[in-house]
Amino acid sequence: MGKYLLKLPKMGESVAEATLTTWLKDVGDSIAVDESIVEVATDKVDSDVPSEVEGILLEKKFQVNEIAQVGDVIAVIEIAGTDEASEEEVVSDPIPEVKETPKEDPVAVIEAAVSSAQSTVQTPTISSSDTKRFYSPLVKNIAKEEGIALEELENIQGTGDKGRVTKKDILGYIKTRTAAPVQSEIQIEEKQIDVPKPAPVSISGQDQHIEMTRMGKMISDHMVNSRKISAHVQSFVEVDVTDLWDWRERVKGKFQKREQEKLTFTPIFIAAVVQALKEFPLLNSSVSENTIIQKKVINVGMATALGDGNLIVPVIKNTDHLNLVGLARAVNDLSIRARNNELAPDEVQGGTYTVTNVGNFGSITGIPIINQPQVGILAIGVIRKMPAVIETANGDFIGIRRKMILCHSYDHRIINGAMGGQFVKAVADALEQWDTSIDF
Repeated sequence: MGKYLLKLPKMGESVAEATLTTWLKDVGDSIAVDESIVEVATDKVDSDVPSEVEGILLEKKFQVNEIAQVGDVIAVIEIAGTDEASEEEVVSDPIPEVKETPKEDPVAVIEAAVSSAQSTVQTPTISSSDTKRFYSPLVKNIAKEEGIALEELENIQGTGDKGRVTKKDILGYIKTRTAAPVQSEIQIEEKQIDVPKPAPVSISGQDQHIEMTRMGKMISDHMVNSRKISAHVQSFVEVDVTDLWDWRERVKGKFQKREQEKLTFTPIFIAAVVQALKEFPLLNSSVSENTIIQKKVINVGMATALGDGNLIVPVIKNTDHLNLVGLARAVNDLSIRARNNELAPDEVQGGTYTVTNVGNFGSITGIPIINQPQVGILAIGVIRKMPAVIETANGDFIGIRRKMILCHSYDHRIINGAMGGQFVKAVADALEQWDTSIDF
């Protein structure tokens, strides 16, 4: 009998590791070709690793919740063969490879946000040439954020494979750390203004203790880090979408009959955002230390609510190349697959601007937090019937109009109030001046 070494496949240029969340097969179980063996989770999406051979699961190299690096052998499968000593390796990538792009997911990628935070004291970069010990990118980023130098990191006892320092090890060390950490610029500023510490949480026997999910923890950290990184400023605009509403009501039936797609407001809103991004390209940027990176492509992310209450941000790539039909198809497809946990890693990264429709939940408006490393995000409120002053050549009168509120959050490090306000006004103008002569 031969042995097949199942390795953690490459899941994208920017994905170096994954957490094993669920073993779908036990030792001794039979495995068919292309049958999934284990579920894994990255900082982008959850996925599964299938087998390329038929055989019997002989050994699990990692336990649930352990982190494996790309290329690590995660399982050994016994296969039929004459050479008992032969060992085959995985030679293909069952999970689609992602081209190298900045980590911008919505769901929130905490390691990228942590590594981009600026501080006045730089921790020495940990590289393979500095030490014979392996450190994962996550451990390196945590060490950098907490001001842990290489010499100090070398003294942390690891519980991972071959003594490797895991996320749990370094976080446990930080909690019991006695040496004063290197203070970042943000920490020094907070100390100077004497920020009070949170009061202890009172816990009684009747309280319900709910463990945060893995995605929930990542979103929490991503949002907190975004507040630390960007100088958030908001501009609000009220939009009269009466004509747009009436137009959609008139054409949505014909649109669905012709295109076999529902025409929701989301692709219309995204089309207006793309038009404004072309007018104000600085909003289609990211910031790296003191450098502004203005993106050539427009990739709009759309925040999507999941069944468990969390959010994920699938990205419509090359959004400016799509017409309304293409946008409708992309929105519908990504929304459905997001809720069914069927998104590929590259479909939740590479975004350059984000839209969130808080009106879906009946909210008049909301103040969104920027999805790092982007510099802007637009919250769209619910459409309501409102009394409004209507100006005519024969005088003003009160009428019923359909209106909504747009809230634009932007990074005041590079976007001033004038541009931030003009951008959201451009989105509003595109919606109010929508071409209602379009028919299907």
